[in-house]
Parts: sequence; structure tokens; C-alpha cells
Amino acid sequence: MTRLTRRHATELETISVTVPAEAVEAYEDALAVVCTTIGIFEMDDSQLFWRVEGVRDAGHGEVELTGALAIAAAVTGHEATLDRTRTEAEGWLARTYESFPEQTVGRRFAVRGTHLDPSERSRRITITLDAGVAFGSGEHGSTRGCLRALEAVAHRRPRRILDMGCGSGILAMAAAALLHRPVLAIDIEPWSVRTTARNAELNGLGPLIDARLGNGWRTPGLSRRAPFDLVFANILARPLCLMAQDLALHLAPGGTAILAGLLNSQAGMVLAAHRRQGLVLERRLREGDWTTLVLRKPSGMVI
Repeated sequence: MTRLTRRHATELETISVTVPAEAVEAYEDALAVVCTTIGIFEMDDSQLFWRVEGVRDAGHGEVELTGALAIAAAVTGHEATLDRTRTEAEGWLARTYESFPEQTVGRRFAVRGTHLDPSERSRRITITLDAGVAFGSGEHGSTRGCLRALEAVAHRRPRRILDMGCGSGILAMAAAALLHRPVLAIDIEPWSVRTTARNAELNGLGPLIDARLGNGWRTPGLSRRAPFDLVFANILARPLCLMAQDLALHLAPGGTAILAGLLNSQAGMVLAAHRRQGLVLERRLREGDWTTLVLRKPSGMVI
């Protein structure tokens, strides 16, 4: 995830810290004190450690930065080492924009950065995100697979929709825009919830997206919204396996689950975990190294 807060810079410096997931929000706020842009990036597929980095005018706000980092360390109990590198100023913003061209997915969707001319929009359903979004921008194979899967099941007109692990909110927004239905979007990370809510407003979908902080199926109030007709879970293979029983319990008979975030080599174990809960494979989509599974709960199945 990246947020741009200023569009002009002279001599630039990139500063970054690597922290555990629970410390990300505090260090994001610390770097935001002095940085013109903040990015949050997964260090590996475990999601245990993240790199928080920012770009600032070189030397700007050194005293304020020191104080903000001290507060983050005290609040989280994790004292992070600050890395610094010079960043070429000339053309930096242009390079950021060039790295995020419009992404077209399937027959219906387009994902565009806020830097692109809005008058050039196509007839596709267009989702607008900030330039440089590091997850859920439409470029990743798992995101593209989910959007293609959504197209394939849209004719069922699901009414109760859940995006579990919403990230940037791209899947929740795509479903709301295509189906004109409200979507419950849940994520365990506060910055993802904030980003989803912000992006929903940006796309005129705020009234349809309910973005909430929560820990998976244990999120307060989630069970009262069940059973769901459509569930997105673009997470990781191991958590998907662990959550298979809860997914089956909260999915309506005849309902559809779109599972992603798994490498092609991991699809078998994720599918097996859900078949043990009575779900059936309807479709398997591949995007490069990534697989998306479309599963369905039999209409007569009651758990």
C-alpha cells in the first residue's frame, strides 16, 4: 500500500524499517510525520514481517522523526533500525506513475491510478486506486483471478457478500460495482481497513462497503450477517486450509467461495481441505504462478 501526500520533491531520501505485523501501524504513523509518501510491503508470504518505507525531502524533520520513532518503539515494544538511501529526485514521480498503468482484467474490469486522466475511462467497470498501491492493484495474479471468477459467477446475483482479508478493497469494490449489493469487508490489519474505506469513497462506493477490523471468522457481528452467498478469501494457502470449516459453516447452501493467494503448487491442499467440509470445485483459474479456486456449497447441504 502506498499513499502519496505531496506531489513535489527536490532532493529525496528513502527511509525504511522492517517490523512485525503488529507494529506496522505505529511505524507508518511515525514515518508519515516527515515523509511525502508511505509504502507498506510484505517481506515474504508469511506476512509476519513488513517493510514500512517513506520518501521525504532529504534531512527534513530529523528531530520530529527521531521523536516519532521513539514513540512507535515504546508503543509496540519493538525498536526498529532505520535504513536510509538517497533517492534520485528527477523523474521520481513520473517513474511511480509509469509503474502503475491501467490494468484491464477479464471482459468487464479496469483498474486505474488516480494519476490517469479520468476522461479516458473505458466502458469497463473502473476501479480507481492511488498510484503505487502495493497490494490489490489488479496486477497480481491472485487479484486478477478473483476478478475473473467474479465475472463467472455474477449471473447468480448473490445478495450477501463478504470479502475476507480485503487489503485495498479492490474485490469488495468490484463486487459492489458489478452487482449493486452491499459488501462486508474485513481485514486483521488496521491500515487495510482504512485503505478500503478510503478507496470505497474515492470510487463512489462508500455506502455499499462496510469495512471492519476483525480477526477472520471471529470478527464480532460477522455471524449475524451470515450465511453469505458469495465469499472472497484472497489470503494465503495455510490460513485458507485452517479456515475451511468456518467458511463452510458461514456459506449459504448454493453459495460460492472464491479462494486465492495460493501458488499453483498449493491449490491441491487447499482444495482438499474444503472438500472435506463438503464444498465442491466448480472452476479453477490460473494466472501465471497463481491459482484461484471457485467452490460451491451444494444447495441441499446443511451443516
